[in-house]
Amino acid sequence: MKINIKDLSKIEFWTASIMYGFAIMMIISNGSTNHISTPYNFQEAKVSFSYLSNYFLPGLFKYSILYFSFLLLNFCCLPPLYQKKNTGINLSILFGVYLFSGLVLSIAQTYSQAYTLVKYDELDEAYNYIFFQGFTYAGWVVVLTAIYVALKKLIIYLMESKEEESNQKMKLEIAFASAFWFLGILVWVVIAVDFRVILAWTLVVGSCTFLTIYGIYYLIPNTIAQGKKFRNYLGKNMLLALIFCIPLGLIAAAITGDGEMFPIVNIFHLIAQLMISTPLAWYIYKTRNATEEQIFALKKELGKSDANLGFLKSQINPHFLFNALNTLYGTALQEKAERTGEGIQKLGDMMRFMLHENMQDKISLVRDIDYLNNYIELQKLRTSTTVDINIKTEIEEQLMDLKISPMLLIPFVENAFKHGISLQSPSHIKVTLQTKANMLYFDVNNSIHLKADGDPEKVNSGIGLENVKQRLSLLYPKKHELIIRESAKEFFVHLTLNLD
Repeated sequence: MKINIKDLSKIEFWTASIMYGFAIMMIISNGSTNHISTPYNFQEAKVSFSYLSNYFLPGLFKYSILYFSFLLLNFCCLPPLYQKKNTGINLSILFGVYLFSGLVLSIAQTYSQAYTLVKYDELDEAYNYIFFQGFTYAGWVVVLTAIYVALKKLIIYLMESKEEESNQKMKLEIAFASAFWFLGILVWVVIAVDFRVILAWTLVVGSCTFLTIYGIYYLIPNTIAQGKKFRNYLGKNMLLALIFCIPLGLIAAAITGDGEMFPIVNIFHLIAQLMISTPLAWYIYKTRNATEEQIFALKKELGKSDANLGFLKSQINPHFLFNALNTLYGTALQEKAERTGEGIQKLGDMMRFMLHENMQDKISLVRDIDYLNNYIELQKLRTSTTVDINIKTEIEEQLMDLKISPMLLIPFVENAFKHGISLQSPSHIKVTLQTKANMLYFDVNNSIHLKADGDPEKVNSGIGLENVKQRLSLLYPKKHELIIRESAKEFFVHLTLNLD
């Protein structure tokens, strides 16, 4: 499965832009109250507060530098670094982004956290602490963006790899879940939330990932195999979710040392399992199962088409040999041995074509036209002594290396000679072939002479044309146009074929 990198880049750009716009809107909406009253931290430190210089501008610069740093790292710097292209230049850009973003974040924090300056005996010590925080924050942004790009490349690799299908799908789902979890971490770090939020996010996403994959590959298949429906799966999955509550709550409480984390994590865990994980696993399984059934049906139909195509080819080859031998027999009964030798030579060329090139999927159009010309020349040998038979060909010389499926054109010409030639009545056949770019235009026009009731050709009339119609529909679907017209005295075929 190929990934459209341009579409993915557009999604990333607009997602990042929407998040950036949302952050700016939050600064403005929160500032509508902050500019009226001084924040508690500034009041406690007895430091004057300005809405513009201590809140709005620092926040604007902070989110702007994070937004543009992400765009530069994600689209311009990190991808070529992973591909080991222009390593020196891109490492310089990476280091420059880190220094510049660290500097901007540090300066912004000296204003937004001005209340911390009074806690230190010396101003230099306070600035050192704030700048250390700013550059550490910038370092985390670079590291987290690098991990995000690596996860994105891993997902693309898994989607395009030719590994065993079941293993590939499971790895892909784990990679998607990891990317989703990590994207959340990136957002939480940017907006500087409490560690307990990050821990709860990690535990809930991890449990959802496990139960979703367990549901797709074990729980749902067993439920369906037992003839049961979604309600049964929902009950089993929610029972597992309840069992998970104990270890999740204990882990959250033990790491934070806060007993209130036990119910908080479990509430979000149960809501996520009920609203997201359970229906998502069911949807993925049903959609994938339906797709696999469609693929199986298409493969089955394709197998039938291949078998049918092979059968049609086997029908055509003996028919041409039979006609050619009849032609040679008629020539031998006439007079000169040279004409018989010429006919045998052309028959040899035709037999070599059928034994070697006729079995290929595509051959050169030049070779197919050679076969066509040999057939017409053999028929001319048979009819050359009859004055009232006019056979005309306008077959354009081919200069382009076009390819065509073999034996598509000859049935129309064969049909023309079968039904258009009479040794007792005036007859005519005209064959025209020309190409423009990748388009082939082929016309056959012939007179019509009814066969006697006892003639076997009358019984087999139309078999060759029906075969070629089926082959065209199989080999050139929506790439050909076949027009057949018939009157009391004439038969006309026009074929337009896209050889691209």
